[in-house]
Amino acid sequence: MSETRKPWHGVIVATGLPFHDDLSVDFEAYGESVAHLAEQGMHGVAPNGSLGEYQTLTYEERDRVVETAVANAPEGFTVMPGVGAYGGREAERHARFAKDAGCQAVMCLPPNAYRADDRAVLEHFERVASVGLPVTAYNNPIDTKVDLRPDLLAKLHAEGFIVGVKEFSGDVRRCYEISELAPGLDLMIGTDDTVLEVALAGAKGWVAGYPQVFPRACLALYEASVRGDLETALPLYRQLHPVLRWDSKTEFVQAIKLGQEMTGRRGGVCRPPRQPLAPETEAVVRAATQALIDAGVN
Repeated sequence: MSETRKPWHGVIVATGLPFHDDLSVDFEAYGESVAHLAEQGMHGVAPNGSLGEYQTLTYEERDRVVETAVANAPEGFTVMPGVGAYGGREAERHARFAKDAGCQAVMCLPPNAYRADDRAVLEHFERVASVGLPVTAYNNPIDTKVDLRPDLLAKLHAEGFIVGVKEFSGDVRRCYEISELAPGLDLMIGTDDTVLEVALAGAKGWVAGYPQVFPRACLALYEASVRGDLETALPLYRQLHPVLRWDSKTEFVQAIKLGQEMTGRRGGVCRPPRQPLAPETEAVVRAATQALIDAGVN
């Protein structure tokens, strides 16, 4: 990894969280997963995001997840926890814990208790930024119902509240508008099935799900995409896309955990309200994953 890499640059894996059969958190398995991702060449992890089922965790569990990630992160490996919460006071609290635990940055959703207006969004990010860690915004209007539009992101950046944005809207067209309105704001790939398109639009990082299943192939795809090497990137992207697209579907947590199990990693069950994959859905995910395994993708 480059010494000049900013903590939120590169492939930052939005880690899933393994649970025991009684649905308590398996912190030992989680720590091993973080160490494994570092060994595979990833640049960091983002615990307590949507993939980490943060909504179902207690504060104590969220804190221990962060501590476990930091304890298993080698030097130069980023830990950028999600601090998503209903309100700014709660998000600020999680950011402060992350700072005290030794994290290098945080990833922040807008307030998601209701469809917040721009004033509420600005105040929310101001609170989180006041902690003193770099903040990457997480734009997920599908789940939060709050759209961090390019003009709103530009305001947040101009105020010094955010350094980057995980763009999860799936609308690649807005990436160019973001760079026009806020040229200093770092664009980060937010959906695994738009890696190539957003990388070509100038992304500096990828907050990623599927590197937990196929780490080396995903890293190769990212590196080829950001350097504009279409001869390498496009065939690999086509090969991986049948699984990558599941990162943008409602069942993304279950799909990635299934992929982990199929490749010899610890995935396991989800906490309610997430249910096991329906049989017909599991069959599709399993077939797509198995095809890549059979092809020698790792």
